Parts: sequence; structure tokens; C-alpha cells
Amino acid sequence: MTAPDLFEVVNPATEEVITTVELAGLAETDAAVARARAAFDAWRRVAPADRARLLRSFAAAVDADREHLAALEVANAGHTIGNARWEAGNARDVIEYYAAAPERLFGRQIPVSGGIDVTFQEPIGVVGVIVPWNFPMPIAAWALAPALAAGNTVIVKPAELTPLTALRLGELALQAGIPEGVLQILPGRGPVVGQRFVTHPDVRKVVFTGSTRVGKEIMAGCAAQVKPVTLELGGKSANIVFADADLAKAAATAPYAVFDNAGQDCCARSRILVEASVLEDFLELLEPAVRGVRVGDPTDEKTEMGPLISAAHRARVSSYVPDGSAVAFRGSVPDGPGFWYPPTVLAPVRHDDRAFTEEIFGPVVAVVPFRDEQDALRIANATEYGLSGSIWTRDVGRALRVSRGVDAGNLSVNSHSSVRYTTPFGGFKQSGLGRELGPDALDAFTQTKNVFISTEE
Repeated sequence: MTAPDLFEVVNPATEEVITTVELAGLAETDAAVARARAAFDAWRRVAPADRARLLRSFAAAVDADREHLAALEVANAGHTIGNARWEAGNARDVIEYYAAAPERLFGRQIPVSGGIDVTFQEPIGVVGVIVPWNFPMPIAAWALAPALAAGNTVIVKPAELTPLTALRLGELALQAGIPEGVLQILPGRGPVVGQRFVTHPDVRKVVFTGSTRVGKEIMAGCAAQVKPVTLELGGKSANIVFADADLAKAAATAPYAVFDNAGQDCCARSRILVEASVLEDFLELLEPAVRGVRVGDPTDEKTEMGPLISAAHRARVSSYVPDGSAVAFRGSVPDGPGFWYPPTVLAPVRHDDRAFTEEIFGPVVAVVPFRDEQDALRIANATEYGLSGSIWTRDVGRALRVSRGVDAGNLSVNSHSSVRYTTPFGGFKQSGLGRELGPDALDAFTQTKNVFISTEE
């Protein structure tokens, strides 16, 4: 008999083992797919109003458990308690938002000769969702909620490092009355569980959030079965600050656009582009804002940034700031245990520097000057990524021109907002494929069926 594959879950702020989770192997994955496939026929036939009612109950269960979910995320992922509470609330909001979808999956009646033509939005089947470690709770909800609303069954594979909130969501779904087999949480290793989602013929859709490298592998594997994918991948987003902007506000908010979640965010604005004429002024304003970021115990209500996820990831982040790097200034971190890394600003930086071209996924930001709008767009678009970004200007015409010119899927003017559950989210270029959230997400979990009914005698 094969020994179970056990994984120690570690608190990144203390380096202490929280618990041990058994990871699924190939046999357990196949069994989960079989359960999901068996549950699909009944779930898709649940009356839309009843499916909506179950999802509302699920959202209510999440709402009642928000403090517990937040505490799990703090301990497991090192998120600050403020962020973790927002994430639990976001998971609730997303599930509640899509609870309205079952009764609004409208088809169309298309005018044709000789009869009536109608379309139906049909569920796809079993959906395999592969969730990353950086935002394990909300990203799980972003996929499972619209997929369930559309009538699919779902298997979520959380990241090995951060399985606890996903496991709890699975428990809450069952408590809310979601039938057995409709939503399953399956901790496991990517090359085992995730890869089986790709190769198993009964998994009819794969949703993946993670690195561009792995996303390409998943897309290539799914191509063998013409299996649809939704991919939310890497980013190297630009924060573009024009001379006419409110420099004080732009500088005060810039740290939180990249250091939130210790920079472990695909949407992190890790390249700050500043119009040359105000570069020195901006840096003078930025320094106290960076040094003022409160890094420390994630359970403290006043903490603004927690640790990185692991020692290995800290070593990777450090490799982008070797000795002799152009460090303009840094924040501070606690002494003692924990995978801490200080908020770091690099300036001046060459455009070919690794820290300026590659996704660091840590609290490191590079600052460069630009001459004018065209130069700003050239620099901002000189990347394989296109996920998010910000534009700071008081000129509405410029805001619209630059927004249309930046090759990214989610832009914000005079703010750093990337995610609203009511609007579509996704990337251009190698930052991903498809859209999550908002009304667009339902398209990713349905397929259009066309039916023609002849009225000729």
C-alpha cells in the first residue's frame, strides 16, 4: 500500500507548521472526476430558481464564516488581517453575484425563414480549477461561482502551500446544501492533480491562474482534446505618472499598488513611469511613503504588508536585487522568524534590467523617466505581459488616449483598482486568455446550442 503524500502547511510569518494536509494522487483525482461527472446530470437539471437559492445559501454561509476564513488566510498565506477580511467578503460577494445568473442565462430568438430559431446557453460539464497561492480564497470563488451558476460541476485544486481556505469553502458549500460531488476541493500537486485535469477526457474545461510558463503548458495539453481554457497569468504592469497629475496622491498611493500582499500580485504596478520633468519631485514624495509602509505581524490591525510565502520565494525575489543594485530607498521589516522582504525602490534602472522586464512577484518596484505620451506608451508596452496598469493625469483627453494605447486588459485612471466582481477581469498578450468576473465570466462556462424548429407543414 502506498504511503499517503503529506504536506506540511507553514505560517509564513512565523515559519511554524500549522497542519498537515494529505495530497491527492492520480487515483483520488480520477475518483473525484467520476463523482463530478455523476453529479453533473442532476445538477444541470436543478431548476434555475433552486440553483440560485442554493448559491445564495452558500454566500450566506461564507458571510457567517468570514472572520474564520480571514484568520485561516492570515495564518496560511501571510495576508494582513485587513486584506484577508476583504478577500472573505469578496468571495461572498462573488458567489452572491452569480446566484442571480441561473435565472438570467438567456438565449436568443433569431429571425429565420420557415420556422423559429432559438439558442440555449448549456453548461460545459466538469470544470477543473487550479488556484494559485497568492490569493487562494477569492480566486477560487471567481471560478467556482460562475461555473456552478451555469450548471457545471467543479473540482478545485488549491496550491499546495495554501489549501486551507479552499477546503473551508468546500465545507461551507456542503453545509449550504450544495449536493455532494457538485463542488469538490482536491489538494494535490500540480504535476499530478493539475495535469490530470488537462488529460482526463471527462474534465471538459480547465481554469488556471498562475505563471505564464505553466499556463502555456496547460494550454498545449488541453489542445489535444480541444478542451477550452481560461488563463490568468503573469503581469509586469506600469504605473504611468504625468507631470500634470496630483503628484502627492500618486506618490502616496504608489507603494500600495505594488507592495500590497508583499508584491505577490499579478496586477502589481511594479514599473513606475514618471514624466522626466517631475521625476525628482516624485521620488522625494515617494520615499517617505515607502518608508512608512508598516510591515509586520499580519494579525495586527495596523499592519499593511506581511511576509512572502516561503523561503524559496524570498530567495527568488532577492535574486532581482543583487549587491550593487540601484536601490534608491527601502522600507524596513521585522527581525526574527518569517519570510520578510523590505519594500524596495530601484532607480535609476535600465530598460533591459531583469527587475524592469521580468515579473518579480515581490515588493520591488523600478522607476524610470519618460519624455512624452508616445514615449510612455512605448515603454509601457515593451513587455510580453498586458494585465493591468494605472495612469495618473488631470487631462481627461490624455487619460482616454493613453488608456486606449496601453496594451493591458484592466486599467485605472488616478487609482490602482484592478478588480471589481461586477466587471470583466483578464489580460492581453501573455497575461492570459478569457475573462473572469462580471457578466463576461458566464461565457467561459457555457456553450451555445442552436435549435431550429420548422413551422412548415
